Formats: sequence, C-alpha cells, structure tokens
Amino acid sequence: QIKLPPMMEIITAEQLMEYLGDYILDAKPKEISEIQRLNYEQNMSDAMAILHKLQTGLDVNVKFTGVRVFEYTPECIVFDLLDIPLYHGWLVDPQVADIVKAVGNCSYNQLVEKIISCKQSENSELVSEGFVAEQFLNNTATQLTYHGLCELTSAVQEGELCVFFRNNHFSTMTKYKGQLYLLVTDQGFLTEEKVVWESLHNVDGDGNFCDSEFHLRPPSDPETVYRGQQDQIDQDYLMALSLQQEQQNQEINWEQIPEGISDLELAKKLQEEEDRRASQYYQEQEQAAAQVQAASAVVLSLFPVLFSLQQVQGAASPASARQSGSNERKRKEPREKEREKEKNSCVLL
Repeated sequence: QIKLPPMMEIITAEQLMEYLGDYILDAKPKEISEIQRLNYEQNMSDAMAILHKLQTGLDVNVKFTGVRVFEYTPECIVFDLLDIPLYHGWLVDPQVADIVKAVGNCSYNQLVEKIISCKQSENSELVSEGFVAEQFLNNTATQLTYHGLCELTSAVQEGELCVFFRNNHFSTMTKYKGQLYLLVTDQGFLTEEKVVWESLHNVDGDGNFCDSEFHLRPPSDPETVYRGQQDQIDQDYLMALSLQQEQQNQEINWEQIPEGISDLELAKKLQEEEDRRASQYYQEQEQAAAQVQAASAVVLSLFPVLFSLQQVQGAASPASARQSGSNERKRKEPREKEREKEKNSCVLL
C-alpha cells in the first residue's frame, strides 16, 4: 500500500512513521455515515497518538481462545487501520478439559491475576485451578502450542503478509505452498544476504532457513549466527526489562478508581496521569539544566575574584617584596656588564 521512492536503500524510523501516518490519513473512507465518520476519526486520532511506539514496542494482550483474538487495546487500532492481520499461536487445546476450565476466556494479564488470587484462596478447588493455569503458562513458555500452530496454518491465507506475535516480538509472516514462514531479522543474520525466511513448523523454534524464493539456504557460518542471535536476545531482554520497569513506575492507584467507570473516563484518567508524569519529567530536566547553568555561572564569577586575591596577596607579601628587591640589586651589575659587552661585539651573518 505504501510506495517508497525509487533507488531508496535505507529508510529511517522517522520517515517510516511519516509514511504510515500519511497512509492512515489517505485511507479514510469517503462515503460513510456521520457516526461511522466520527468513529473512524476517533480511531485515527488514537492510532496517531501511539504510532511512535512502533519503534520500541506495543502493548498487546493475547487471549488463548483464537489466533486472532487479542484483548482490545489502543495499539490494536494501528493494525486495523493499516489493514494488517495480527496473529498469535498461544492457544489452549480444547480437548484438555481441565486447562480449558482453568484458563477460560481470560487474557494473559487476567490469567496471571487469577493465578495469584487462586493461590491465596482457601477453596481447594480454586487452588487446584490456579495450579493448572500456572502449569499451562510454564509448559507453553515459548508462547506457541501445537494446537495453535495447526490453527495458524489453516487460518493464514496463501501468500498473505501478516504480523505474528510470539515471545514478546512481532514478526512478519507469510504462507507459501501451505507452509508458514517468518522473516529473518535477527542481528546474527546481518551478513547472511541469502537467508531471508525461516520456516515455522514446530514449537521449538528450530526452523529451516530459506532465500527469497523459499529455497533451502543454510547459513554460511552457524557460529557467527549463533553469537548474533545471543546478542539479539540480550538486547531484547534489556528492552523488556526497561519496558517492565517503566510500567511498574506508573503511579496510578487502581484502588481509588470507582467501580463501573466507563472506558472513556478511564482513558481520560490514564491520559491525565501520563501527561502529569511527562510534565514532571520535563520539569526535572529543566531544573537540572538550570542548576548546572547556575553552578557554571558561579564558577565563572569566582575567576576574577580569585585572580584579584592572588594579585593582592602577591603585592601585600613583604617577604616576597624584600626578596625581589635584593635580587634586583644583585642583578644590576652583571646586566650592565653584559650590555657593554653587546655594544662592543659584532654579529657574523
């Protein structure tokens, strides 16, 4: 949908955000009702507000009942407006009744909260249910199940370009001759020009590497690739910790929020808190800059004072004055002799 200028080999994140923003504005439907227009404009405004997060990370919350089922968050609006399908494969096998009962229709965040509350319950049935749910999360830590993989293979259309969410990552996914492939973007493959796609055919992550024509193309130096992948994992881990810390630093007191509050009022409260924290951050930055500038001004203003003090001390020191006077008297006679000698001397050029 987006056309890049010819001969462009590199595009910055800022340029890409501009292209996406322009496309969202141009894709606005023409013949729609007034209510649909207002709804679309609201969605467009929400999408523009979080578009910059595409450079760092989006908050999506999977549900374990379908490959296209996510808890609705403002971040999901971006995929809807850009008409990009978003998939995941973290599904519960419907044939395992106890896990189905324990997980239910919960999203990931809701399931974590449920596990915590079940552990603290005195009801043995709830405690058992929480244990089953916790075991499910531990056994599917790769965020992909075989049931989910089967559902993905049947849901994704042949030749479709979509986004696949797994292990807190977004990957470009497509389907070629009935097989799912993920676009290779790890740091370790930076010099592997022929490696483009990796097959997604099991939950363990050891797929086959292919070129742009989906022909098998193993990496030329597996050791280099492995080291690059480890570096990528370390970077991703640090990014995840940073995002988690940022989320924990939010100062919203959820206990004070009244029950039955509407989504619009809750969104306003969240936005007000975000604006307050941003304003506080900028104020702290300005205060720190002002303190540094004031300290620099004090140091600069002290220079002439210190210099004057040194001059006063030098002039008011009788010992130094007497010593310099006696030295002058001692040096007069040799200097006069040297001048007489210079007058009677000539210089050979």
